[in-house]
Amino acid sequence: MVFKKITLIGTSEESFDAAADEAIDRAEDTLENVYWVEVEEFGVELKGAADREYQAEVEVAFELEG
Repeated sequence: MVFKKITLIGTSEESFDAAADEAIDRAEDTLENVYWVEVEEFGVELKGAADREYQAEVEVAFELEG
């Protein structure tokens, strides 16, 4: 098997967990053969957002076809 990893950043006005879930849900909706996700970093945007915007950077690993 050969896997590829990509980085996604999920955002939420609620929590870090919700931000990570957003990224994971999007990966599952748009990629095939997702095997695992690693949460790399958390961050909060303060200046550009009306309220706090929680961010979760995740690496998604999926199996390449063929």
